[in-house]
Amino acid sequence: MRGFLASSIGATCVAALTLPLALSAPAQARSQAARTDPAVPGSTQSLPLVPLSGDRSLGPAAPEQGLGRRSVRSFSLVGVVWDDPDAELRGRVQVRTRATGASRWSGWQDIETHNREHAADPDTAEGGSGRVRGSTAPLWVGDSDGVEVRVQAQVDERATAAVESPLPRGMHLELVDPGTGPALRDALTGDGLAVAESAETYATYATNADLAPFGATEIQALSRAETEREVPAARQGAPNVKPYIGERPRIVTRRGWGADENLREGGFVYTKKVKAAFVHHTASGNNYRCSQAPSVIRSIYRYHVVSSGWRDIGYNFLVDKCGNIYEGRAGGVAKAVMGAHTRGFNSDTMGIAVLGSFHNTKPSAAAVTAVARLTAWKLGLYGADPRGKTYLKSGGGNLYRKGKNVRLNVISGHRDGFATECPGRLLYGKLGSARTAAARYQGR
Repeated sequence: MRGFLASSIGATCVAALTLPLALSAPAQARSQAARTDPAVPGSTQSLPLVPLSGDRSLGPAAPEQGLGRRSVRSFSLVGVVWDDPDAELRGRVQVRTRATGASRWSGWQDIETHNREHAADPDTAEGGSGRVRGSTAPLWVGDSDGVEVRVQAQVDERATAAVESPLPRGMHLELVDPGTGPALRDALTGDGLAVAESAETYATYATNADLAPFGATEIQALSRAETEREVPAARQGAPNVKPYIGERPRIVTRRGWGADENLREGGFVYTKKVKAAFVHHTASGNNYRCSQAPSVIRSIYRYHVVSSGWRDIGYNFLVDKCGNIYEGRAGGVAKAVMGAHTRGFNSDTMGIAVLGSFHNTKPSAAAVTAVARLTAWKLGLYGADPRGKTYLKSGGGNLYRKGKNVRLNVISGHRDGFATECPGRLLYGKLGSARTAAARYQGR
């Protein structure tokens, strides 16, 4: 790899975030307020990348782009975005950071470049809004105030310095500050398992000062009788049909993890049912504490909406390494909310993202158990057997053409619907256990 610019720039760099202009007037107002109103928690710094080859005349065609080491406002999550959401970044993205108040810099960390498979379906209002941008996966780096980034286009090893594919145009480094919000305590999960308990129990927990931000209004946990009242009308009164519905697990609501509701688009989009669940990893790294999970989620939310141009966070639910479950996309945890998690298969499905990267790291037993408990409940509301298979119609992707009926596991990995490494081979390998456990929780 050729040399990269490494000069230190002491001045704080603040750049205006640029988004395509196809926003509705209310959305423009919300987006502008989110960037300028100091009362809104969190912020995004958007810094344009420049050629690193020394030949600035190459401009957007430069095979190496980035930014030299510099001081910036505080941030905790980093990613790279570009203009065309259908353009792939074929190459390598690396970043190193400096923790706030420290003098030493981290080593180089890779950012996963393939993120277009986590997106709204083609030909949907969200996918065709005109404001969606291409993006890498986000990387959680913790509280930092210094950054350096380098992006190198993929090179054909058979020819000296022959670039296989140019870098996409309009690349910007996105530095996300999650702002302040409720701090989830590790003690919340006790032994690390997200067990189902009553709302009254959580009201009792909320008397503890450490857990006060997570009272009954922020954590949803209902009894079986309350859960069965959520069974869709199509299943109510059906003869000889046992409602195989697992206990509703406790779920940290959007209010609980501190979602700024001014960021997302107004209104909700629903599909008819939930026939399957796709399991993902966020590819944001594993260097977070469970008490930081709300901050990680707020950062991903802001990255999805402000940086990438989505209507809301893409996943319907998120799960941390301690087994805590979080509400993702707004619209109601028991409803068939259409997400932007599995390109081509967002209709009649839900997306569950485990916080972390699981190519080479095993997911915790608590996280796998949480996936099982969540799917036992949510799939049960719609009569789905976690061990079964179902047919889904493709909305278009790189594995299945648009309109094709595809037979998939009711609990599938992201890679089953789109050619991707997500959710990482080690999490993918646990899905069989999750299916078995979810069916058991349903009483099958």
